[in-house]
Amino acid sequence: MTTAADTHGRAPALEVTGLAKSFGAVSALDGVDLVVEPGSVHCVLGENGAGKSTLCHVIGGSLTADTGTLRLYGQPYAPRRPADALAAGIAMVHQHFSLVPTLTVGENLRLLRLRDLPRRIARVRAEYGLELDLDARIGDLPVGVRQRVEIVKALLHAPRLLLLDEPTGVLDPAGTDALLATCRRIAEAGHAVVLVTHKLGEVARAGDAATVLRGGRVAGAGPLSELPPERLVPLMIGRPAASLDASLAGSIGLTPVNSKGTGGSCSSPAETDAGHPDSGLALRLRDLTVRRADGTYALDRVSLDVARGEIVGIAGVDGNGQSELMAVLGGSLAPDGGSVEVGGTDLTHATPAARTRAGLGVVPEDRHHEGCVPQLSVAENLFLGRLDRFRRYGVFLDRRAMRRAAELVIAEHRIRADGPGAPMASLSGGNQQKAVLARELALDPLVCLAAAQPTRGLDVGAVDAVHGRVREAAAAGSGALVVSAELDELLGLCDRIAVAYRGRLLGSVEAGACGARERIGRLMLGAEAAGADLPEPDSRTSAVSA
Repeated sequence: MTTAADTHGRAPALEVTGLAKSFGAVSALDGVDLVVEPGSVHCVLGENGAGKSTLCHVIGGSLTADTGTLRLYGQPYAPRRPADALAAGIAMVHQHFSLVPTLTVGENLRLLRLRDLPRRIARVRAEYGLELDLDARIGDLPVGVRQRVEIVKALLHAPRLLLLDEPTGVLDPAGTDALLATCRRIAEAGHAVVLVTHKLGEVARAGDAATVLRGGRVAGAGPLSELPPERLVPLMIGRPAASLDASLAGSIGLTPVNSKGTGGSCSSPAETDAGHPDSGLALRLRDLTVRRADGTYALDRVSLDVARGEIVGIAGVDGNGQSELMAVLGGSLAPDGGSVEVGGTDLTHATPAARTRAGLGVVPEDRHHEGCVPQLSVAENLFLGRLDRFRRYGVFLDRRAMRRAAELVIAEHRIRADGPGAPMASLSGGNQQKAVLARELALDPLVCLAAAQPTRGLDVGAVDAVHGRVREAAAAGSGALVVSAELDELLGLCDRIAVAYRGRLLGSVEAGACGARERIGRLMLGAEAAGADLPEPDSRTSAVSA
């Protein structure tokens, strides 16, 4: 175990000893030790359900440990509620937002009832470069911007210890860079940061030390100089790093990659496209248009084809129409113009249930509020929209049969839950994501899967499994449309990639083509607006300005 004081004799910013927490028969934390030094960024890693969020909630005062002790800067610390943590100088940014969607950003910040709020906001802007539109309504903001509001809320308290529970899962690359820089600034000011993350690239860029949890226990800990990725991955997932898919391993810095567009050798567009027979379209979008209240276009006559057996990615900085496109596909937003066809069936104005019956699986970007019903059981969430298969006499719900079916899905997708009857809200964020994905992938027939940020909040092993299942679905003849802020993910998973920019889709870059990353990067920056030399748009992806 790390010593309770560093070489300069300073007390640790945080010292956790023998922490245990159980929920019924489930042991979330079992004898956890953790030492966070002042002036450092300490990363907490582990699989989904390993106990990372529970640890943060105990430190942040929203949960009380069964046993164990905490010390904060050398003093005993035993919070009973979040207000105790704030009073002690600890602020936490949770996985799930606590914002009021009907209020503006400024109104949400005023709910904190802090003195000198304008001065505090100005200080956070100046020190960390986190800009906000105080007049914007929270419900109208992309998920990444809402996360920024949560981070600003925490920083307004000027904490000496900041807890960040998977904060970059909803941020675009620029937002992630800004957040990691913020973490470093806080550490350089002598304070401490506990950063829960699944992304080893972020660990290497921002962290000083790491603790890995597996099954509620500490699997390993130490300075990052002694914990390179090839040591961290086995500690996290309990199996060798070599077992990971080559493209995923390469994206986290383990091995060179020779597939898709993530590195190594590359192929010509013709070679990449040849493996996907033109046996019909899984998804056909034509001239989709969505106007905002101010008259601007969230979607500007978007057209896109996804063939059966093909995986198509959409890259782009958050806020360029991806959220609206997924809302149209899911049926929660009616387009002002254009059409949506799945397997030749027009679903433009169909209900979500009708879309499910037609074989369109949709994984929304906000799994907690849009992808599941937290108050219902895991089993009920796994079969939302398909409860008819468990009806007896057309009236009664055969819960025993549903439970048995749910147990099979839970085991197959390695969802950590206290049984099929457990409330969905009791699952960790990553396991909620697994459940939502499992539900959509299990559609019969599955004609097309449309997934926004499908691996957001998942550990390395789970990401590997999700990629494998999407590929299996494509190999079985389904189409897949994947929206992700992670370019490495798209390059490793997809056959071709379009870029969302100001409500349009630009280009159609074959993922295995030489220079694919650079070409996509230029499209993400809107290089065509400056008349730069860009690849010709593929006939399957068109972008027409209104």
